[in-house]
Parts: sequence; C-alpha cells; structure tokens
Amino acid sequence: MSNNAALNALSAMSQKYGSDRKYVLAGGGNTSYKSNEILYIKGSGTALATIKPEQFVKMDRALLANMWQTQYPACEAEREAAVLADMMDARVKNESGRPSVETLLHDLFPQKYVLHVHPAAINGITCSVNGKRETARLFPDAVWVDACKPGYILAGNCRSAMQAAVTAGKPFPNLLFLENHGIFFAADTTEEIDALASSVMDKVYAEIKREPKLEGCEFDTDRAVALAPVIRMLYGEGDTATVNFTANPEVLAFDPASKSATPDHIVYTKAKVLGLEGDVTDDGVKAAFDAFVQKNGYKPKIIIVSGLGMFACGRTYSEAMTAKEVFFDALAVMAYAESFGGFSPMSDELIDFIVNWEVESYRAKVSLSAASAKRLDGKITVVTGGAQGFGKGIADELYKDGAYLVIADMNEDGAKAAAAEFAPTGFAVAVNVSDEDSVKRLVDETVLRFGGIDLFVANAGIAKAGGLDEMTKNVFELVTAVNYTGYFLCAKYASKIMKIQNKYAPDYMMDIVTVNSKSGLVGSNKNFAYAGSKFGGIGLTQSFALELAPFNVKVNAVCPGNFLDGPLWSDPERGLFVQYLNAGKVPGAKTVEDVRRFYESKVPMNRGCLPKDVACAITYLVEQKYETGQALPVTGGQEMLN
Repeated sequence: MSNNAALNALSAMSQKYGSDRKYVLAGGGNTSYKSNEILYIKGSGTALATIKPEQFVKMDRALLANMWQTQYPACEAEREAAVLADMMDARVKNESGRPSVETLLHDLFPQKYVLHVHPAAINGITCSVNGKRETARLFPDAVWVDACKPGYILAGNCRSAMQAAVTAGKPFPNLLFLENHGIFFAADTTEEIDALASSVMDKVYAEIKREPKLEGCEFDTDRAVALAPVIRMLYGEGDTATVNFTANPEVLAFDPASKSATPDHIVYTKAKVLGLEGDVTDDGVKAAFDAFVQKNGYKPKIIIVSGLGMFACGRTYSEAMTAKEVFFDALAVMAYAESFGGFSPMSDELIDFIVNWEVESYRAKVSLSAASAKRLDGKITVVTGGAQGFGKGIADELYKDGAYLVIADMNEDGAKAAAAEFAPTGFAVAVNVSDEDSVKRLVDETVLRFGGIDLFVANAGIAKAGGLDEMTKNVFELVTAVNYTGYFLCAKYASKIMKIQNKYAPDYMMDIVTVNSKSGLVGSNKNFAYAGSKFGGIGLTQSFALELAPFNVKVNAVCPGNFLDGPLWSDPERGLFVQYLNAGKVPGAKTVEDVRRFYESKVPMNRGCLPKDVACAITYLVEQKYETGQALPVTGGQEMLN
C-alpha cells in the first residue's frame, strides 16, 4: 500500500472513531500509521473527527528510537521539558505541528495502525477496583499498565510491560489497557482495527449490569433559572460566558467530593467540582464560588446544587457543552465501574500532576480556543418573531456578528428550521408574546440553555390595516396584545434576568431593543391599530429605559421604514400591499404593484428597508454605551430624528 493510500485509510479510520461518541469525546484520542522510517501521528489539539491526511505529524522513527537511549533529568519539570524538546526535534525536517504526547507509545507497536481512545465502557474497567483482574480474565493476551504519570514515564512503563509479555512467550500485544486512562488497539490494517475494537467492546458490554441514567428528570425550574445568571456572571468575570443547566438521576446522586476518573476529565471539567447545598442563597453561591477559586486556583467548570442539578460553565457555549459532555462521560464511567468491583479514581498525586502538566494545558487551550472576536461574540440574544421575514433576516445578521441565538416564534417548526441554520448556538422556542406564561417559559428555557440574556430583540409584531369603519374591536385588541402588551411582557421577564446579572457584574451592559416602525413616529392613515400600538411601544421604550438604567440595561427602539420584500408586505393573501389596496389606502392604486411603487417613491434612498439595515441599527445600539430610550429611524430618510 502506498503512503497516500495508507494515510487516507488512517484519516478515514480517525474520522470514523472520532465522530462516534461511544469512543471519543471532545476531540480526544489519537491515531497513527507507521512505515519503516516514518510515524504519522495525530497532532496535539487536533480533532479525530475532522482530521485530514495531510494533518498528521510526520516523525522520524530513528530519532524516536534514540530517545530511549537518552538519560533524562530526574526532576519532573526538567525531564518533561527535555522530552518535549527531543520529540519536537524528532519531527521530519520542515514538519510543523505538535505531535501527540503519546507518540513514543505509538511507536512501540510493530503493527502499522494504532488507535488510542477512551470509551466510557472501557474506562468502566480501567477505572474500577477489579480492573486488572477483569481485564486478564476477558482479554488474556492484552497488556495492563498500572496508573502512572503520563508522557515519558507512561511510555517507559508500557515498553517494559510489552517486553515482559513477549519474554513470557505471549504474542506481541495488540491490546493495551491503561489504568485510569483508556485503551490502545493495534493492527496492520484498518479493517483489523475495526474487528478488534468491535470484539472488545462487545465483550465489555456483555459484562455491564447497569447503564447510566442520563435522561433528564423533573427539577425546580424557577430555582435553576434564578441561580444560572448568578453563576454566569461569576464565571464570566464581567465578560460573556455560558452556563448550561441539567438534571438527571446520575447528577442528583453524584457526590461532589468524588475524585477524577481520567486525565481527560481533568482537562475539560477540572479536577474538582463545586458542590452547593440546595438552599444556598445567591450571595452564598458567590461566597462559595470565590472560596473555590481562592483554594484551587481555577474557576469550577461543574457546579452541583444538591437536590436541583448541575451547571456546566465555559467562556463559550462550546466550552460549556464540552464540560457537560465530558462530565456525563465521567458519570457513565462510574456507573459502568459498578460492574467491575466499583469505581476507583486517580490518585491525588496523579491528579495534581495532570492539573499542572503543561502538555494537557496546551491540549485544552488549543481544543477550546475561541474564534476571532466578532461584534456580538457570545452575547445571548433572543429574537421574537425570528422564524421568518424581518425577524429571520435580523437573526441572520446578528449570527454573523457572533450572537448566540434563541429563535422564538409561534411557528415552532419555522423556529426550529431557522435555529438549525445557527447550530450549534441556535435554539428554538415556541412562544406567543401576548401570553404571559408563554413569555416566561421562553425566558426560562433561554436561561437554562445559555445561563442568561444579553440582548432581547422584541421583534414579533402584527399589522392589520383598516379604517374606523372596517376595524373591529377584536382585531384592534389582537394588534394591541401582540405589539404593545407583548413588548411589555418580554421586557418584564427579560429584565428580571438582567437585574440578577447586574447584581453580580455591575459594569456588565445589557440591551432590550424593540423593532418598532416608522408608524411609531408618525401617524398612518387607515392603519391606526398598528400605528397606535407602535406609538405606545415608543412610550414603553422611554419608560423602561428610565426604570432599567440603574441596572445597566439599555432600552431602545429601532423604527424601520418599509420592509417591502418581506411577507408582512408581500404575502399574496394577507400582506400589507393587499390590505392597503383593499382598504383604499393608496388613492388611485389598482394593483399591488401600484401600492409598492407608491411606497418606494416616498423613500429618499428609493428602496425598501432590508433586515441588514435593521440589524446594523440594533448592533449600533448595543455597542453605544450612552444611548437609551431612543427611537432610531431606519427609513432611508423617509422619517428623520427631530
């Protein structure tokens, strides 16, 4: 097989296992292929699920072999620094990338392909009291290596164990179990790797007596929603952060004093969990959080509240969800370990070593590095009426600027379809903004998902044209309920969360922006129900701004002109063009096109308003720290500020 074909096979194998959560979490694990002279290995910080053939780091096997003849310093820090330097020097000339810390270990196997992963089921054995005995029973030709410090020490211990097995007359191992760490599979083809991995996993699952209970369960929603913004602000230290809440039977049964299962769990969830009593106050959370940081030197990634559930924390949504996923993996490991004599965690010595180990710090830093800064990076943003039309267009633009989006709409299917375009930081919630319980549920679900709210865009609206003779009381009240009362309800429940955030991060700025209309600035003939609700919305905006300014919550309105291309105007059955034509609002108009040309002619910029225009205005208001209570026209010059 040519090197190109071998690397293509290696890449395909890596992607297969890297995208299978039964084997790999958070991009962990590593793979390799070797020829006589070169070892091709996954680089540190790269993800198995997406790695391409050209991304493997090329290592000179002769130089790697020479490392075993080197006498390294006894001092741990000096030794690991020297080993890392030699490892980097063992790269083929002009090769870039940082090779996996387990490169030496991969090179020990004579087999061409090596797969190293950390399946929860396998770690149910490697992190169990009887793991060594059970491994010998199930896999008599496998090698077991007791827990030890990673890097050069681990590779040396594996080398000795492999040589001892061969000396004892066993075949060279194709399975290597590492206590509190994971498993190595080795074979000469990727097909043989697949068969070996499948066989091992089947044997292990046959021994497991209980699956972890990770499905969600009931919890006190109001309590979780009240605590999440506190934790988010403490974790963010005045910047954006994400806090995700979960409750399930395994979380509720977890002892926060439990120690770490494997190095991966330390890398992504830290070595210790912050446990809080169920009746802890907000200020008690802050005191416990600060004490935890003071004692451990890092912020907790996982916070367990007794009888309530778990908060997973991160600077970004990705980081928080990785912490959650990896912690769930730890819970699964503990459950699986029950079938092998009970859970056996890492020793304090090993935990302390991993916490301070430069290699794992590098891996976490690369894996969780944030994307380049955008104007709304990480801002938790709710857009009501975001499933279609103006709202969807606004959401598109805010997403480009880095916002985390909650698409809220009565059209639940449409909201889900829109949110899918913003994955993984898009989330859909069905809402009727005129219904108080529905709005509260929207805010609750947002906070449970992301930890708080930074920007609430009250965009949902309805327009029903008609003069005094045609307008009915029911229609008038419907327009008022959606455009006026709905805005009040959204501001009421969003500001409740924002006030909590302000208490624990007094300098943190938040925004409520209502998408009003030019009809909120000037009367609209035979459209008084809509105009009246929008005039009222300006009054609400100014009043909310005065009330919420002490909490660093800015409240503003954007007042677009005519979104002529959206369904509000262009829907062939219910759009404003049809309504205005039927209501006789445009004198002499005989067709929908006549109505459209009439409204375009009123705009100095000679076009209708676009979602991008409104999104730019919203972003401006967010970035402007000294504007509140404003009604900003976005009308192409049709209506101007006085």
